[in-house]
Amino acid sequence: MQPSSDSTGVHRRRGRPIVAVVAVAAALVVWALVVVTRPASAASACGTANVAAGRPATASSIESSRLSPDKAVDGDGTTRWGSTQGVDPQWIQIDLGASTDICQVVLTWQTSYAKAFDIEVSADGQSGWTSLYSTAAGTGGAQTIPVSGTGRFIRMYGTVRATRYGYSLYEFAVYGGQGTGPSPSTSPSRTSPSPSTGPTGPALPGGGDLGSNVIVFDPGQSSSTIQAKLDQVFTQQEKNQFGTERYQFLFKPGSYSGLNAQLGFYTSISGLGQNPQDVQIHGDITVDAGWMQGNATQNFWRSAENLSIYPVSGVDRWAVAQAAPFRRIDVHGGMTLASPNCGWASGGFIADSRVSGQVSSCSQQQWVTRDSTIGSWKGSLWNMVFSGVKGAPAQSFPNPPYTTLSTSPVTQEKPYLYADASGYRVFVPSPRTNSSGATWTSGNTPGTSLSLNQFYVAKPGVTAATLNQAVTQGLNLLFTPGVYHLNQTVSINRANTVVLGLGYATIVADNGALPMQVGDVDGVKIAGLLFDAGTVNSPALLQVGPAGAGGNHSGAPNLISDVFLRVGGAGAAKATNALVVNNNSTIIDHIWSWRADHGSGAGWTSNPSDTGLIVNGQNVTAYGLFVEHFQKYNVVWNGNGGKTIFFQNELPYDPPSAAQWSHDGITGYAAYKVAGTVTSHEAWGLGSYCVFTADPSIAAYHSFEVPVNAGVKFHDVLTVSLGKGSITHVINDTGDAALPSNVTPHNVVSYP
Repeated sequence: MQPSSDSTGVHRRRGRPIVAVVAVAAALVVWALVVVTRPASAASACGTANVAAGRPATASSIESSRLSPDKAVDGDGTTRWGSTQGVDPQWIQIDLGASTDICQVVLTWQTSYAKAFDIEVSADGQSGWTSLYSTAAGTGGAQTIPVSGTGRFIRMYGTVRATRYGYSLYEFAVYGGQGTGPSPSTSPSRTSPSPSTGPTGPALPGGGDLGSNVIVFDPGQSSSTIQAKLDQVFTQQEKNQFGTERYQFLFKPGSYSGLNAQLGFYTSISGLGQNPQDVQIHGDITVDAGWMQGNATQNFWRSAENLSIYPVSGVDRWAVAQAAPFRRIDVHGGMTLASPNCGWASGGFIADSRVSGQVSSCSQQQWVTRDSTIGSWKGSLWNMVFSGVKGAPAQSFPNPPYTTLSTSPVTQEKPYLYADASGYRVFVPSPRTNSSGATWTSGNTPGTSLSLNQFYVAKPGVTAATLNQAVTQGLNLLFTPGVYHLNQTVSINRANTVVLGLGYATIVADNGALPMQVGDVDGVKIAGLLFDAGTVNSPALLQVGPAGAGGNHSGAPNLISDVFLRVGGAGAAKATNALVVNNNSTIIDHIWSWRADHGSGAGWTSNPSDTGLIVNGQNVTAYGLFVEHFQKYNVVWNGNGGKTIFFQNELPYDPPSAAQWSHDGITGYAAYKVAGTVTSHEAWGLGSYCVFTADPSIAAYHSFEVPVNAGVKFHDVLTVSLGKGSITHVINDTGDAALPSNVTPHNVVSYP
């Protein structure tokens, strides 16, 4: 049987009949015999090396992080992969690193075995699977299966379980013909899972150190030592809005006291436990705006994740604007989202968190909270959105302006770094539908755990060619803190690849490159990265799916999570578009796509960019869209079946005149345009603001432009003039004018 969890999340085993224990012991003995003394006939027909040993392994699901797929290729007969219980089908897949002639597979099952399963191979691990063996009468134990076929990827695809639990393998061994296949690792649990040669040269190693800008704290260190380092980085980063320094703080599991971690620009703080409760900060994690006399509207690019906070005063302060996510946090107390005197604040995002006390928004103009639990909420200004939040205020827009959805339609939480006894790992949460509340409050977050050895650990100076080789080789990508200049495209064409950044790792597009593009494949995760345009125009900064992509990815959606895109601010820059989403069923979970309105190179001709987000894919779902200041439509949505929950926008500050910012006889471009061909689209909680500093006489015609049909529905939409310029209508020809003489929202509760 497989372990279950009680209500406390502690793993307990159900009582087993003695016969079951004996069966497990027998299976282990058989496994040992298979590994140590393979039959002579098998040895003569196949090579003697297990070419799957230490190779990257992925799975359709895991029951818990200690039952991850790499445990089935680690050479240890006491560890195992285990799938989610009670669900068919399930699979475990191994990347052999190169096309390999395969002649034998040895599966060593735990008592939860497959009664019906296939052994399949594929050239790319995404499609074209060919069955080498199929049975509906699996026996469990140690199964030695002669096969004949060639492929780089091999998987066990289980369709019928022998028990009511899941599928579980101690080992998945693969043997090739004499002299074929990649060289095995001599110590698969400790060394890179790479083959001896890669597709474009010597194989790249997986794993490795995280670099000097990842600062790891241990509960054995003194509070004064930890505080001194936190203060040193904050002093450097407090006002460093467009600098190149990047930092990631990591706290090992345990309890810490007497700390106040103040976070400046490009600074992330995270716990290294599997769950937030594993790291306890008895102190504060603080974002304030003393550097701007209480004005928090420029507190960008910082984050907190995966830990518990016990605030000293009972209330933690998180006074932020855009690109400052607060994820997987357990706050034992309340929160305030602005400076002590309220001041100014504009925008923010909470997800997968629990706040036991009250959240006070104070001066926040808009905010989105998703899939969390809160004690209560106090305050509102223009646009407060709650999706799948337990304890959220009831729907009441516009008085007060609360937009509340009881559940979120389809979500997937951001992958995150953590550590266990084997070292660093990355956990990839599973998708959810119609979800509410955090993923971890009733036990471990469901999902898949990947060893750091399955990642190429990138550092500044790496080339696009090397990153492409790593992906082709079967590795995921982990970007350590720093600035990366890429003059070619990094192509993520392998399904289920994870691309994760630490400490606001920043990718700069050089020489007009499109720095990253995803193929028309399942399950790619892009998270925790900042993309910067360069001085030569790029067609886009991130493209998810090729033009015309048509694959059905509903079962394994692509995810864009805490991804920020910037044109200008750090210098003159150009990009036609920031983010283009072509793949169907993609989930966008918190982006800030920003054409700079201040900083270096901010000007109508010095940082030109048309559009912040273009969605061509079908059934794309977006939470927390912050898209601002682009020169044409800020968002263009061309695909059917789209959903947006929360949108915040400022139109460009700097159009030189109405004449130079018009099209088709219309003054201005809408902030959010749904194409006339779209027949189904729905959006909740959207706000657009204007402050035309170059020509305050501009009167934009409207901020939302949509086709008029029953399948296109907008809820709780508003516009505001911030004192310069006006917006004549809210959506199409509907809604009152937002005028500079009256800085208040003009609302449309539903459209049409």
